[in-house]
Amino acid sequence: MRYIADFHIHSKYSRATSRDMDLEHIGEGAKIKGIQIVGTGDFTHPEWLNEIKNKLEPAEKGLFKLKNSDSSVRFILSSEISCIYSKKNKVRKIHNVLFAPNIESVEKFNTQLGWVGNLKSDGRPILGIDAKELVKIALNVSKDFFIVPAHIWTPWFSLFGSKSGFDSLEDCFEEYSDNIFALETGLSSDPAMNWMVSSLDKYTLISNSDAHSPAKLGREANIFEGSEIDYFKIIEAIKKGGKENELPLEMKATIEFFPEEGKYHYDGHRICNVCLEPKETKKLKGICPKCGRPLTVGVLYRVTELADREQGFKPENSLPFYNLVPLEEIIADSLGLTTISQRVKNEYDILIKNFNNEFSVLLDIPEQDLIEKTDHRIAKGIISARQGKVVKEPGYDGVFGKIKVSSNNEKKKTKKQENLF
Repeated sequence: MRYIADFHIHSKYSRATSRDMDLEHIGEGAKIKGIQIVGTGDFTHPEWLNEIKNKLEPAEKGLFKLKNSDSSVRFILSSEISCIYSKKNKVRKIHNVLFAPNIESVEKFNTQLGWVGNLKSDGRPILGIDAKELVKIALNVSKDFFIVPAHIWTPWFSLFGSKSGFDSLEDCFEEYSDNIFALETGLSSDPAMNWMVSSLDKYTLISNSDAHSPAKLGREANIFEGSEIDYFKIIEAIKKGGKENELPLEMKATIEFFPEEGKYHYDGHRICNVCLEPKETKKLKGICPKCGRPLTVGVLYRVTELADREQGFKPENSLPFYNLVPLEEIIADSLGLTTISQRVKNEYDILIKNFNNEFSVLLDIPEQDLIEKTDHRIAKGIISARQGKVVKEPGYDGVFGKIKVSSNNEKKKTKKQENLF
């Protein structure tokens, strides 16, 4: 059986997060997307943890389900923590995602973190603690905690970020480096980019949505296959990655943004509307050509800076991945509308009704079935996205990029035809 998992999300208690990010809406959103395993997010926040305890009940070992619900969606205890501290004469801002095996471990962990900082202020707490100390605290509470550096290339808050990160994992985690088994690629990079850095070969690359609203669930995710699931089988499957094994659950692939759509793929300066690829940034020595201030160096630049391989190299045992475009974006682009238009919502609902969930539409449904059940332009857009036949406008300095499945000429032709009627 195939299981799709999105481990890194946020609750309504995190900053800039939808009020709909409660457990009921997360569960319903996961079902619509086709996600079987979803993170709780934010288990360090006391009010959110109370909701987790009151609204969820144990399912498979280390997994939970909504009470009084027949939903097959399972929740796994997860939380993102921001560590801001000084190390080697530089301010470091490192985000990590933690997985916990049970409520009791979370409560003990939260008690110890509460001595370090205020856990009530935000669902993703900001703590003045070294990232390696965070790992130490978690593993001292329970050896079954699992720690994954989050969106590892993001400029401002990540392991390798250009503004506050390190050049190697060992520089960050030191003697606790052997306790890190997986890395989260983030929206602005995909596995192929990470394969350019040979030191990352020993880590499993995972992908998650970092969703702040139900609609964003599953924009990146992980694919597993197996006969049964529980917390420990999931963690073991991640640790094994693409290595051959005979486990009851295996990790098979990841689902990715086209990295150009991520908001830090290219370099740039948002207020000056300047977007640059790395070779242009190098010529300018990292300075904005309009205002003379430093550019925000993006993910692609940072990857190439640490790379010791050419683009296109594929390591042994690496997992395959699928670059997808969210279904609402495909529908909107195919029809020449915005994602918030009622027509787009109606077409989305029709597709979900006919084909069960969004990932079935994006990954599985044959082209002919799509053509028979939806507008031919939308069917064509879905197939184009599957085949990677898209137009890319890279994101930069906090501005999301755009992935287009239809050309401007096609849109103009469509618009003219609609105007005739």
